[in-house]
Amino acid sequence: MANLVNLESVSKSYGVKPLLDKVSLGVAEGQRIGVVGLNGGGKTTLLEVLSGLSEPDSGRVSQVRDLRMAVVTQRTELRPGSTVADVVLQRYGAEHEWAADPRVRSIVDGLEITAIGLDTATANLSGGERRRVALAAALTGELDLVVLDEPTNHLDVEGVRWLADHLLGRRIAVVVVTHDRWFLDTVASVTWEVANGRVEQYEGGYADWIFARAERARLAATAEEKRQNLARKELAWLRRGPQARSSKPRYRVEAAEALIADVPPPRDSVELQAFAKRRLGKTVLELEDASISVGERTLLDHVTWRIGPGDRIGLVGVNGSGKTTVLKLLGGDLATETGRRIEGKTVALAHLRQELDDLPGDLRVLQAIEQVAGRVVFGKQEMTASQLGEKLGFPAARQWTPVGDLSGGERRRLQLCRLLMAEPNVLLLDEPTNDLDIDTLQQLEDLLDGWPGTMVVVSHDRYLVERVCDATYALFGDGRVTHLPGGIEEYLQRRASVRETPRRVAAAPEKAEAKRSAAEIRAAQKELGRLERKLDQLSAREEKLHAALAEAATDPARLIELNTELKAVLVEQDEVEARWLETSETLE
Repeated sequence: MANLVNLESVSKSYGVKPLLDKVSLGVAEGQRIGVVGLNGGGKTTLLEVLSGLSEPDSGRVSQVRDLRMAVVTQRTELRPGSTVADVVLQRYGAEHEWAADPRVRSIVDGLEITAIGLDTATANLSGGERRRVALAAALTGELDLVVLDEPTNHLDVEGVRWLADHLLGRRIAVVVVTHDRWFLDTVASVTWEVANGRVEQYEGGYADWIFARAERARLAATAEEKRQNLARKELAWLRRGPQARSSKPRYRVEAAEALIADVPPPRDSVELQAFAKRRLGKTVLELEDASISVGERTLLDHVTWRIGPGDRIGLVGVNGSGKTTVLKLLGGDLATETGRRIEGKTVALAHLRQELDDLPGDLRVLQAIEQVAGRVVFGKQEMTASQLGEKLGFPAARQWTPVGDLSGGERRRLQLCRLLMAEPNVLLLDEPTNDLDIDTLQQLEDLLDGWPGTMVVVSHDRYLVERVCDATYALFGDGRVTHLPGGIEEYLQRRASVRETPRRVAAAPEKAEAKRSAAEIRAAQKELGRLERKLDQLSAREEKLHAALAEAATDPARLIELNTELKAVLVEQDEVEARWLETSETLE
C-alpha cells in the first residue's frame, strides 16, 4: 500500500519543550491509526504537522498528489455568517439532493444535525454543537484521509458507536487522537504513542497497545534486575579474587505469567457492598413518586427509584435526555415537582459537576488538595494528598503550580482530587473522563474500582461505565428511569429499535392522524401516564422481592412463596409494558 502522507525526521518545539524530535512515519491507504499519549505530550501537534496546519521546525512532510483530506481539530473554525446547512451540506443544492444520498443522510442522523437545526446560525452554537457540525462537514466529503482530534468529545454512547461503525464502513485512512478506549479498540488497526518527543508504533488497538506497554515494562524490569545482579556478582568476584568463577544463570521467562503475576484480583462487589452497608445503613438515596420537567419537556414522571448501599450505577441516554438534571436531583441541587427525595442520615455526598467554578484560584495545587484533607483512605489503602495528586496526574513538580495557571484538563483532575479527599460515601460523577488522558483514566478507574460506597456515573465513556459500574440505567425520554440488565449493548439495541419506529409510523397514511380526535389523544396520554406509574410500582415491588429472596436464603418454604410472587410480578410487568408500547404507538 502506498503512503498518503510521510513525515521524514520531523521536529517541532514550543518554547524549550520538544514535542516532536526527529519523527519519521507514514500513513498508508486505508490505515486506521489511533494516537495516544499524555495531555500536553504532543498528540495535537503531531496531527497539525501531519495535516499541514502547522509547519515543522525541521524535517519534511510530503503528501501524495490530489490527496482528499479533511481535518477536524479542537481549533477548527466554522465560516463566519454561515448556517449549519451551509457548513454541513455545502456540496449540495436542494434538500432532495443530499436526502437521496444514504451516506450523507446517515451522517446527518448519526450526529443529530437536524436536532441542532439546519437553519441555525453557527455563531449561536454551543462548543459541543460546533464540534459535531465540523465533524459532519468533514465526513460528508469524498475522502482519502480524515484526521480527527478527540471526535468522541460531546458525543453520547450512541454517537460514539455510530462514528465507529461509520469509519469502519468507509475505505478511507483515519488518524484519530482519542482517550475513548472502546472507540480506540474498535476503530484502530495501528496505535501511535506520543511520548518524550518520539512516536512509538504498535499493531492493533487499545488492548494490543496495553499488552505491548506491559511487555515493554516487563523487559525493562528484567534488564534492570539483570544489571543489578551483574553488579552484585562483580562485587563478590572482586572480594573473592580473580580465581573465583561463577556460571551464568539460565532464565526462563513465561511472558504471559509474568505480566499477570502481580495483577490485583477483580473487584469483590460482595465485600464492597457489605462494607458500604456498614457505613451507610439501608437508606442512601431515593426518589419517591418524583417528577421534574425542563421547559415543556417532562424528564421524570412520577418515578420511584431507590439507590442502595454499595450500588454502582451507570446512567446513560442521548445528549439532552436529562442525565445531568437527574444527577442534580439526586444530589439535592434541584427540588422535585411531585413526590420527594429521601437521603439517608449517614450519607456524605460528593457531586462532580461539569462546571469548574469551585476551585480556589489563589492557592497552589497541593495546597488546594490539602485544604480539604491531608490524608485519605480508600477501603484498605491510605494516601496523602500529594500521593493522590500524583495518581491523578500531578507529579511532584506540578503540585506547586498556581491553580489559576492550570489547563482545563488539569483543573478537572484537581476538582476530582478535592472531591475524593473529602472521603464521601456517595459519589455522583457527571462526565468524569472529560479532558483526561488514558493514563489518568486508568488511575481513576483503579481508585473507583475498589471504592467502597454508592456511585452514580454519567459518562459517554463506555469503557469506564462497563468497568466500574455493576448496573446500567437509561433515560429514553419516556419519563422513566429504565434498568438495563444487558448493559450498554442493550441500550444501543433499544435505541436502534426506537429509531426504526418513527420510520414505520411515517410510512402509515397521513389520514390516520386526522382521524384521531383531541379527546382520544388526551385519553391515550392519560393511559400512558397511568401505565408508567404502574410499571414503576411493579419495578419497586420486584426490587423488594429480590431483597427478600436474599434474606430468606435459609428458609426453603419462604423462598418458594417469594419466587411464586416474583414470577407473577414479572408476568404483570410484561403485560403492562406491552400495553404501554401499544398506547405509545397510537400517539406517534
